Amino acid sequence: MHFCGKLFICRMKNILTLFFLITLSARLSAQSGAQGTQSGKITGKLTDAATKQPVEYATISLLKQGTTTPINGIISDAKGSFAVDHIPNGEYTLNIDFIGYKRNTIEHIIISNTVHTVALGSMVLSPVQNQLKSVEVVGKTPVVENKLDKLVYNAANDLTSQGGVALDVLKKVPMVSVDIDGNVELQGDANIRFLINGKPSSIFGASLADALQSIPASQIKSIEVITSPGAKYDINGTGGIINIILKDSRIQGVNGSVNLSAGTRLENGSFNFNVRKGNFGVNTFFSGNDQLSSTSMNTTDRLSYNNARDTATHLLQKGTNQFVRSGYQSGISFNWSITPKDELTGSFGLNHFSNHSTGVTNQEQQQMVNSGNVFSDILSLRNSNSRSSSNATDWSLSYKKTFNRKDQELDILYTSSSGRNTGNVFQEQDYLNGGYPSSGSMSNNPGKDRQTNISIDYTQPISDKFTIETGAKTVIENLNNTISTDTLLNNGTYVLNPRQTYGFNYNRQVFAYYISANFSLFNGFIEGKAGLRDEYTHTTADFPGANIPGYNIVAPSFVLNHKLDKTQSLKLSYTYRIERPNYGDLNPFYNISDPHNISTGNPNLRPEIGHNYELGYNKSFDNGANVYIGATYRYNTDDIQSLTTFATVLTIDGVNYSNVFLNQRFNIGKQLSEGVNLFGSLPLGKLNLRANVQLGERTNTSPTLGSVTGFSARTNLNTTYQFGHDLTAEAFVNYNSSQKNLQGMRPAFFAYNFAVRKQFLNKKASIGLTASDPFNEFTNQRSTTVGANFNQTYLRQVPFRTFGISLSYKFGKLEFKKEKEDNNNNDIQAPPDNGK
Repeated sequence: MHFCGKLFICRMKNILTLFFLITLSARLSAQSGAQGTQSGKITGKLTDAATKQPVEYATISLLKQGTTTPINGIISDAKGSFAVDHIPNGEYTLNIDFIGYKRNTIEHIIISNTVHTVALGSMVLSPVQNQLKSVEVVGKTPVVENKLDKLVYNAANDLTSQGGVALDVLKKVPMVSVDIDGNVELQGDANIRFLINGKPSSIFGASLADALQSIPASQIKSIEVITSPGAKYDINGTGGIINIILKDSRIQGVNGSVNLSAGTRLENGSFNFNVRKGNFGVNTFFSGNDQLSSTSMNTTDRLSYNNARDTATHLLQKGTNQFVRSGYQSGISFNWSITPKDELTGSFGLNHFSNHSTGVTNQEQQQMVNSGNVFSDILSLRNSNSRSSSNATDWSLSYKKTFNRKDQELDILYTSSSGRNTGNVFQEQDYLNGGYPSSGSMSNNPGKDRQTNISIDYTQPISDKFTIETGAKTVIENLNNTISTDTLLNNGTYVLNPRQTYGFNYNRQVFAYYISANFSLFNGFIEGKAGLRDEYTHTTADFPGANIPGYNIVAPSFVLNHKLDKTQSLKLSYTYRIERPNYGDLNPFYNISDPHNISTGNPNLRPEIGHNYELGYNKSFDNGANVYIGATYRYNTDDIQSLTTFATVLTIDGVNYSNVFLNQRFNIGKQLSEGVNLFGSLPLGKLNLRANVQLGERTNTSPTLGSVTGFSARTNLNTTYQFGHDLTAEAFVNYNSSQKNLQGMRPAFFAYNFAVRKQFLNKKASIGLTASDPFNEFTNQRSTTVGANFNQTYLRQVPFRTFGISLSYKFGKLEFKKEKEDNNNNDIQAPPDNGK
């Protein structure tokens, strides 16, 4: 454990005091306005009379006895359970409705001072006798749902992302920011654990940005943001967890969809096909995209000094870079309800992405004395070419066992992910004056990785207000890699360089156990979850000079929620998180694709420790509007940061490189982050407005570089207008401010998008038009880097403007036919939310 000192304790006292005062004030106000009443609750569980399976998404309406207007309501969850709470004393009628079933009505339900909770127990819904030939179900799901331990962004109606990729959807998600290179931050922290359908994937290991740009936006159902993961989740990722949920089908019969898009910068498509009969269902999909060739321009202007500071070197690099990217995903999954209490789910997926980059850079290196007189002026031309690709397979098998007692459950999950990655880099530098010989290198970097996860989770209700969860997990990671490098000789031939050629094996095992509890205290005044997770990490690697010690981490977490009333709530959470260095951070191999900008790993890195606190307020309104305000406080020790140092001459394996920036990651010290997140959604008739604002301040403290504080602002604005029942338009603006860091300034980023969609064929088909940055040919990214003996400015001009068209078509129909036999035709359940 690491503790934060007096400043940290003082800040948390202020937060806790604020939470207590707000809660007490709201509670007293609520009591004064509702004297003589009790907060009652009605619970129950719905099952299908024919199949004995839970009935999900049934509508439960509460009415005053003798009236016809509902005063409260809810829908049943995946287990068929429901709980209508905050009910004043009185006599009520409860109606239960769902398409394909007869209405179930329970009358004369009494809530009084002595009867606070009415447990209706298990109730059966009988199917209607007449089979529906064709049904169109129209549901209005909130774009953003704020739940106890996560926030859910439903991407189905995201117009400006149509024809785009996962990164385009992530830009819309509250508390998430994405820069122009596809780097993702969650509440200002880039250390995020990404999952697909609640499971890890090796596709994220090779290149996160490439992986997120290989997933078409049309394939995404929702994105879950978990800023305060509980004990059930892995503790890796100080920023939290982002879980991408892909589309599937939970409907009987045959159905599917086709999505195609074409644009000036990106083309993609996806196909989904779903079949379900009785208690068995199969889903399959294929999706792919191709980022068309684009050329960016870049300029580096660097001034550096030798140790005595009596001479200076001016390096000017101007170049162009042409880039293409492509990728695809495919998969198949099945769900089999063996019995009403036993369910088996399996999946298999294939993932691929690749990119190719070619560049030409003109270089001028001048050396001068303090007087400004130039005594050396070298002109050169550097050509570069790089290719990388990744092929990954994922498969999983899960078993779920439920019991007679409500919420008692056993889950067993096995997942395996393996990948093959290749990288090829070429660079050659030819001198235009001075008679210097050409220099260059070629490297080939094939590698394989495999990750296996085995977990078991068990949930045991102790009472209606107390439930225990416990479980264990093993993660086994194996990676081997080979680096082969050829060096250019003076005679123009390339020969193997043994000093830049080697292979390595990297293995990591994580063993975890957790226990947590869900509870309700003080007659429902506070609901929450608290737990402990113990993880032991053992890592071995045959890197030169590597000696990576094992370590054990005990991580506490809790989240407390208080409902001020049925429309507003307060939440306070704490999580203890770590960031494990990955093999790329640890590998001491030198990347010399640009001899003036070299990078390497650090085998002595320790895990970063993070303490994350969040205080949030959520308010919903009758007209569908919603407001969320959250304050965050994060304190990291052994903070892992990339630092740049300058060397007049850097010797690597006997070879001298001049005027070099060396980039390497270190445990630099501490990082303190404080911020506010604001999200609001406001429907105004046919117009819907959404805004997401993040304001934060981050202080990095290093024993060698001192303390640096930087402010940042991130915001996005989204406007949707419904012209008619089948024509919708949308506009989206995204802005990330610049931010000061330990060695300079991170660039700002601004983008805007427009989209329109027309639906036809009874909304089974649609056509959409999109435009991104239509009035700007390039987006300029300007950053600075400074040190004790250097300063540098870097300007990159990226072609971001694009126009596109997208088409989609849904086929099939919903079937509500109930089998007469003992077939268990429950819906295909979503993948288990293991997230671990």
